[in-house]
This record gives sequence, structure tokens and C-alpha cells, in this order.
Amino acid sequence: MNFFENLEVILSFSFLQRALIVGLVVSLCASLLGVSLVLKRYAMIGTSLSHVGFAAMTGAMALGFAPVAASLPIVVVAAFFLLRLNENSKIKGDSAVALVSASSLAVGVIIFNHTMGPRVSTCNAMFGNILAMSEADMRISVAMSVVVMILFVLFYRQIFAVTYDEDFARATGTKVELYKSLLAVLTALTVILGMQMMGALLISSLIVFPALTAMRICKSFLSVIVVSAVVAVFCFFVGFVLAFGLDLTTGASVVGVNMVVFALFSGIAFIRGSVLR
Repeated sequence: MNFFENLEVILSFSFLQRALIVGLVVSLCASLLGVSLVLKRYAMIGTSLSHVGFAAMTGAMALGFAPVAASLPIVVVAAFFLLRLNENSKIKGDSAVALVSASSLAVGVIIFNHTMGPRVSTCNAMFGNILAMSEADMRISVAMSVVVMILFVLFYRQIFAVTYDEDFARATGTKVELYKSLLAVLTALTVILGMQMMGALLISSLIVFPALTAMRICKSFLSVIVVSAVVAVFCFFVGFVLAFGLDLTTGASVVGVNMVVFALFSGIAFIRGSVLR
């Protein structure tokens, strides 16, 4: 089947429709937050939070709790902890992220192997299984994604100020710590929402790739956000349809499309730079 025939089949099944809707809205959220995180060099915090989320979810399932509800507060606390660790600790930057990431992933795998054993595929946990999303999962994911987008739009100016120059923002009366905390909470929410579709290992790609791709050709903060959002939605849509048609893992397919688009934008930036010299 060709691309459009695959799309027609996807739209005829409710479980595929749910997966597509959730993927699009979560990709949009990740792209909006990704711009600020990349500019502030916090991009890999998304990876660390996904590993914390994996450990929290496996622990919650082992204890019989709802995975998303139980893991959300843990990931939010981890987001605050990583920001503080990154700024105030002797262990800074990539070292802090690597420390938390490796520890959380190891704990998650140990719990997963001990409680799930061979009954559940580790591949689904690591790389996601968006097709297993239920109607209730879809409603929760869409509702939380809408909350993330509304908060981002409402506090866009403050997030912009904190992203570009914290000292200037603080001098103008902006409550820098408050809005950095808001950014941490929104990131934690987005990571939890995206883990089912991208898994613990690939969720950070939703945050990093669209922002970096947009930055290849755009200069202003607003233009980067708009282009990043368009790229994220396009890449997930194409990646999801291709994954269905070629029988690929959705997360890997989406990352593959992001890689191609990033290379294309990089080529455009190179050509434009050569012409303007």
C-alpha cells in the first residue's frame, strides 16, 4: 500500500486514531518546550526525566498503582532536583544528568525484570507502544497536553525572558525561579505523556530534534517555536503512517523522519549561507 492508502486504513480503526491524536498533541507540546530547553542547555534533562519516569512506572505497576498517576509527582520532583543539581551542586551539567539517568534506568530495569519477567517485552518499555493506548489514556493525554499548551501560551513572555537572559529578567522583576519551576513541571508532564508512544529511550528526541531543526533556518524565538511546532507535527504524522505501512516501531520511525528533516534543513541553511557570502 502507498502512503495515502495506509493513512486511509489508519483512519478507519479507532485504536489507530487514538494513537495518532495523542502523538500529534504530545509532539506539539514537546516542540514548544524543546526550544527553551535547548537554548538553556537543558535538552538532556528530558532524557533523564524519561528514565526516572520509567523507574517510577515500573515501581508503580509492581505495587499495583496506576502507572501515570503514581509516576507523575515523582518525575516533577526529579525535574526540580535536576535543575537545582545542575545549578547549585558540584556535580553539574551533563555529569548530573548522566548520574540520574543511569541510576534511574538501572533501577527501572531491575524492577521490570523482577516483576514482569518474560511476560512483557522490554522493547515496549524502552521504545514505546503507542498502539496499546486506551480511550481513557487518550482523554487524559489530550487534556494534559492542552493544559501544557495553554500554560505555555499564557506565560510565553516570561518563559522567553527566562530563556534568553535570567539576569535581565530578574532585574525587570520577573520571578525567574517561579517560571523555571513552571518549565520543569511542564517538561515533566510532557515526558510522562510521551513515554507510552516513544518509550524511555526515545522521548528526548521529541524535545530536541524539532527545536534544533527550526534553529537551522530561523533566528527569532517566535519563528523558531512556530517552525519547531510544524516540524514536530509533520514528522510524527509521517513517521506514524510509515511505521504502520512498513511494520516499524513508531518511535524509531518518527526519529528517522526527524533525522531526514534535520538534514534537509541543514542543507538549506548551508546553501543559504553560501549564497549570502
